[in-house]
Amino acid sequence: MADNTYKTAQGDTWDLISLNQYGSELFTDKLVAANFNYRTVLVFGAGTVLTIPEVTTTELETTDLPPWRRS
Repeated sequence: MADNTYKTAQGDTWDLISLNQYGSELFTDKLVAANFNYRTVLVFGAGTVLTIPEVTTTELETTDLPPWRRS
């Protein structure tokens, strides 16, 4: 899966976007890293275009582990 984009809706948050795009809030760190210019935004307004980085199958399978325990 290649990187793609997501256009925010009013009220979106990092964890909500992660949940909707990956099925887990545990990829919030990847989203913030891929969109570093928006790192200080807590609640998005409508229309911000974010990069949604690729997540590997292995990463999806280990979402029950904290980030420092994932390979």
